Amino acid sequence: MKLVLTAAMAGISLAALIPTCAQAQENAQAGDTAETEGATNAEIIVTGTSRSRIALDTPLAVSQLGEDALARAGVTSQADILNTIPSIKADGGGGEVAANIFIRGLPSGGQYQFTPLMYDGVTVLSAFGLNSSAYDVYARNDLGISRLEFVRGGVSNLFGPGSVAGLINYISKSGGDQLEGTVQLEVAQRDRYRGDLALSGPLGNNFYFGVSGFYRIDKGPIRTNLDTKGGQFRGNLEYRFPDGSGNVKLLGQYINDRVQFYLPIPLDGPSRSRLAGNDGKLVNSVQNNFAGSLGFNTPDGAFTSDIGEGVSTKGGMVGLTFEKDFGDSGWGLNGRVKYSDYKHKFGLWSDGDGVINVPETLQSFLTNRNLGTLANAQFTFAGGGAVPSNFLLFANRFTDRDRPVHDFTAEMNLTKKLQTGSVDHAFTLGGFYGNASAADINVTTTFLAEFNNQPRLVNLTITNPVGGAQTVISRNGLLNAGAGYVNNRHKAERYAGYIADQMKIGDRFNFDIGFRVEHMRGAISRERTSTVVTDATTANLSTALRDVIWGNGGFQTGNVQVTEWALAAGALYKLNDEMSVYANASRGFFFPELRSAAFRPLPTGTAANASASPGTQSYTAEIIKQAEVGFKMSRSGLTMTVSGFYTKLDNRRQVLFVNDGQGGLIERVNLVGAESYGAEGTIDVRLVQNLRFNGNVTLQKSKFTAFDTTPANIGKRVERQPELLYNAGLYYNDGTFDLSVFTNYTGPNFTASNNLIELDGWNIANLDAGYKVPVASGELRVSVNVFNLFNTDAVTEGSPRQDSNQTANGAFFVGRPVLPRRITGRLTYNF
Repeated sequence: MKLVLTAAMAGISLAALIPTCAQAQENAQAGDTAETEGATNAEIIVTGTSRSRIALDTPLAVSQLGEDALARAGVTSQADILNTIPSIKADGGGGEVAANIFIRGLPSGGQYQFTPLMYDGVTVLSAFGLNSSAYDVYARNDLGISRLEFVRGGVSNLFGPGSVAGLINYISKSGGDQLEGTVQLEVAQRDRYRGDLALSGPLGNNFYFGVSGFYRIDKGPIRTNLDTKGGQFRGNLEYRFPDGSGNVKLLGQYINDRVQFYLPIPLDGPSRSRLAGNDGKLVNSVQNNFAGSLGFNTPDGAFTSDIGEGVSTKGGMVGLTFEKDFGDSGWGLNGRVKYSDYKHKFGLWSDGDGVINVPETLQSFLTNRNLGTLANAQFTFAGGGAVPSNFLLFANRFTDRDRPVHDFTAEMNLTKKLQTGSVDHAFTLGGFYGNASAADINVTTTFLAEFNNQPRLVNLTITNPVGGAQTVISRNGLLNAGAGYVNNRHKAERYAGYIADQMKIGDRFNFDIGFRVEHMRGAISRERTSTVVTDATTANLSTALRDVIWGNGGFQTGNVQVTEWALAAGALYKLNDEMSVYANASRGFFFPELRSAAFRPLPTGTAANASASPGTQSYTAEIIKQAEVGFKMSRSGLTMTVSGFYTKLDNRRQVLFVNDGQGGLIERVNLVGAESYGAEGTIDVRLVQNLRFNGNVTLQKSKFTAFDTTPANIGKRVERQPELLYNAGLYYNDGTFDLSVFTNYTGPNFTASNNLIELDGWNIANLDAGYKVPVASGELRVSVNVFNLFNTDAVTEGSPRQDSNQTANGAFFVGRPVLPRRITGRLTYNF
């Protein structure tokens, strides 16, 4: 038996659980290893209001992953974990962070746009779209996580931060009456070393603690000469009221970490497999540690890139949660407050120069830019030596993104249990406040390098055949200094109120209904740009390749605001003690990303650097309507669910980071609508003693119903959304030896909304095996994990920067491959 609490949701009355679930709590604190992939009668969940229920009695879809499942799946990124959940497609080919999350056919550019990420019910960030950084850049998983719950649809998603599509919540271990801990050492291929520690227990006088953290160094799943390095510390200190009526908990996190992020690379056009570079070795990335040398002068002084730091995050959060049950009166109170401050930089290696975007011969590089012939060109490596005439070049870009962020959230809920006739009510009345602000400063640099894994920079000088004058096209690899510049600042403030009732009517019928109203106001400030030449050393350089796009000090400012409402209802009928049927429906909303808000044109005759701010264009909420029906069964040795769903999303502001056709990058906004429908199924069955099968499948259809910039896309499939997803695995555990073999399948999907390029489906198989031996007062597990067991070479996405302009019939295709196979060994000691 395992206690599974969705502490993320508002209106939790934990105290009500303690008298009836003491044994479950004891088992959970003792490290009970029962899996929670399926919903069983032994698992208690809290679904957003004040009533605790087993999953069989909950009229919505909820997926749960226990500690063992998280350890098996999460060896490379959160994407690998989330991919195991039905209805989610998660792309993790970029590395440890910035996973692209897609759910139920909803049109998205990726990240966590429809699925807020939470730890212990506290949102990582209260507003999405202040910049394009994904939530997972601010937090990492570690051994202090006990389980994951993903709740979609239904009343529970109206509370706290709110999200009708779904909530991702990682729940931390809390201290129990005994001191417990885990120490883990991890070694993997390509020089990965990681140490983890988790410790929890009593402090006396009703105080309990839980702390966890890690530190690791890693050359990366793909070698780039750019190291991953850093760690994180998390903790909680809890006071439990002596009468069992609730608790107060202090939460904290500090992170100082950097990881590498991998974007699409040139692949073979016909086969879409990795290409051999000039040295004959396969090209797994086009990154190297040369980027820090590509500095240049600007109107604000010298600029030096931090791209070598990758995705770096430094900072943390502090939070406080509390819950109190006022006994026989039926009243309860709970809430949470959090403040976070992160210094965050996202080093983005692009997938081409924004013009040609594929490898070129020396002569084709010259021809494509009207620079003459090889007879008048001198190609040399930045470190010395001539570039052989048969080598391929790849002009590319990287973007330094400086994105500090602050966030404050607060939530308060009043709960009341009340009996009216045969109806047992559990009311929740609450409110949520969020105030988030972020900068988004981007500098894009274009460079010339060879086409190799870990490429070298290339210089190019052109000699005029008449007179012998020389023009430097590429110096130390630098092609275009300041090819793009953005300085945006966004702030979002949210006020929400909600009310709900979870009703139990007799022994068989449960009914939930809830309502939310929310007001959001945003502030937008964007620096205007101009083109200047600032480098005194560029007198003999090609002006066309050396102009710097930079801010001119003038800002446009504007404010937007919108108020919307959401309504959700769900009903469940228990056919018997082992089976139930349910249905839910909702009308909800998402607030568009603030970075998608456009300014109205400046008045005629207004200077570009004037302080005039004409205000923003229309800003309206995105409306989502959903419905779901399902069947659940939970009996000894077998748990299964089957459900069908329908979603419709209108007024969606789809933000894409794409090429401007001249070497720069822009955020293009499409106003779209989409609808999807499908079915999900899960099963967990004990085949024989100690061996079980667990799997899930999602079938879905999605299409655009509106598309303002390209009406021809109406009726076409939503890009990057497969029609088939499934997971399947065999899990053996006899208490001493355990072996798991499991796979994730992602079906064919289109790279862009024009549906011209389809990517093949792919399977990623994984293996995890361990052997446990008693050591002192604890237990040591020696294990091996193999990610991508068969080293599948598949493409997870095309070039997002090229989007609908990408073609598939050439010698090259730009795409992001699945990360290669990686073998990891672990020593895990539990005490």
